[in-house]
Amino acid sequence: MPKGYWVSVYRTISDPEKLAAYNKLARLAVAAGGGRVLVRGGRVVAHDAGIAERTVLIEFDSFEQAVAARESAAYQQALVVLSDGVERDFRIVEGID
Repeated sequence: MPKGYWVSVYRTISDPEKLAAYNKLARLAVAAGGGRVLVRGGRVVAHDAGIAERTVLIEFDSFEQAVAARESAAYQQALVVLSDGVERDFRIVEGID
């Protein structure tokens, strides 16, 4: 079964305090959903139309598990805290076997 991944690329971070509060709640929601953080921040070399801001990559055992974690009540609470604190591109993608 192909794995599922959350891919987040932050275009702007306008409220670091909201991001910090979100990170605390999101970390718990991701762990409860079976996710494993592979990339969080770190160095970025952007090419083409890429943005060299914060990038996060989280792996789940399946695509369905990744979708369920995003829809969970715990993660929804994290999103409320984040609200308009960032602008990001968030995707759930299916890996290849």
